[in-house]
Amino acid sequence: MLHKTKGIVLRTVKYGETSLIVTAFTELFGLQSYIVNSVRQASSKGTARAAYFQPAAQLELVVYHQPQRNLNRIKEYKWTLLYEQVLSDIFKNAVAQFMMELLYKSLKEPEGNAELFYFTEDALLHLDKASPTVTANFPLFFALHLPVFFGFRIDDNRSEEQPYLDLKEGVFTPDQPRHPHFLEGRAAEAVAHILKVLQPEDLEEVKLNQELRREILHQLENYYALHLPDFGTLRTLPVLREISG
Repeated sequence: MLHKTKGIVLRTVKYGETSLIVTAFTELFGLQSYIVNSVRQASSKGTARAAYFQPAAQLELVVYHQPQRNLNRIKEYKWTLLYEQVLSDIFKNAVAQFMMELLYKSLKEPEGNAELFYFTEDALLHLDKASPTVTANFPLFFALHLPVFFGFRIDDNRSEEQPYLDLKEGVFTPDQPRHPHFLEGRAAEAVAHILKVLQPEDLEEVKLNQELRREILHQLENYYALHLPDFGTLRTLPVLREISG
């Protein structure tokens, strides 16, 4: 049966000589995989078609949907919007790729989640228009707010009496945890600040250096691994670290 749905491309894998297998987060059906034929032909037309399926691309899709199948087909596709910078700016694209991998590894079941779809859609729109400072803080913003949709959000309860962020428990505590998965000092303060940020533009006020951002992101990768089975490591994180200087 044919359905029209919006979709955000999470990852793309080459298949055969000219086809792609596209994993997308769709508005109606959640995480889905599709085979798209004849988009890798050695021609300008083929190259143009393949460009639709870059990670973070937002598309309007007409798809065949059979829930019992692991791989369905896309009948029609077109841009929902054309980014100004996300697919062309090296740094913003690295941030978007990180976001898409983090979302992909967090989604476990092919179930619709409209609120999460709209959150991701909105986040990418803000990233496209973000200043350099907001862009640099965006991976932290997305990684800290995404767990809201999966039931393991960090409690925003930091105070002078509770200065340590226990990443195993997802709470700020008065005593240093007896394991290595915690943040303290400026890193814990930054996390508490970003947890309060509801509009990405307000990330402009979060003043961090690259070393501190890297430390927090490394610990957040561990945080996800502690709370999601088979999470593993993020392949996009070393790239993001390298590009961010």
